[in-house]
Amino acid sequence: MKYFSAKPAPLLSATLRGLALLLAGLVTGCSAPGPTAAPALALVQKQWAAQDQAAWHEVRFPAKSPTVYSLDTRAPLDGNGQRTALKADARSSASMLRKAVRIEPDDLAHIAFSWLVPALINEADMANRDFDDSPVRLVLAFEGDRGTFSPKNAMLNELTRLVTGEEMPYATLMYVWCNQRPVDSVILNPRTDRIRKLVVESGPQGVKQWRSYERDIRTDFVRAFGEAPGALVGIGLMTDSDNTHSNAIAWYGPIALR
Repeated sequence: MKYFSAKPAPLLSATLRGLALLLAGLVTGCSAPGPTAAPALALVQKQWAAQDQAAWHEVRFPAKSPTVYSLDTRAPLDGNGQRTALKADARSSASMLRKAVRIEPDDLAHIAFSWLVPALINEADMANRDFDDSPVRLVLAFEGDRGTFSPKNAMLNELTRLVTGEEMPYATLMYVWCNQRPVDSVILNPRTDRIRKLVVESGPQGVKQWRSYERDIRTDFVRAFGEAPGALVGIGLMTDSDNTHSNAIAWYGPIALR
């Protein structure tokens, strides 16, 4: 895997410490696909495999310990048995795996994904900037007209470019598992309205089970942002527990764009 490491100027360290998790959403898929990135409509993973990991890159954040991601050939099934899956082990940590893609708005359709969460993070609250952790996130980044950004979001865009060398996406949609809010609720990021979280699982009833989803990307984007989406330019996975200073483990299954 390739590693992304930003080294902020000393005068910005205190500010960036508080914005490190925000950058998780802001840098997802900002850059154009490299020569090793899969063709947009061919991004169908039959299973997590060593050769596929080359197209996924780890994104680390200033002043944050990284979550450990690894290929687990003995991931648990719902009952007896094992399967291959991507394991995320967060110990008061936050980092992300991301993959650059490019799918134009007219080609956006459905995305299918799955995950297994042994336990929720008890204190997590994704609407509270001090407790914004989640055992699983699927992150989609979209292009759009950054000229319409509010002054605050324009400043965040400049900060993101300064720290990462990339502009932040016009909009970031996260599929998340929330402790208490109902499915299909939209949670605004407490630091910027350009990141919005759509709840696809709620409460502890589904823990210790593989949960599978197929979502209509366009419909979900309109639900979250109230406008039509631009091109999809990045996909990310993130398990984080740094704000609650807790531990979280999860497994991710294959991702397929229909």
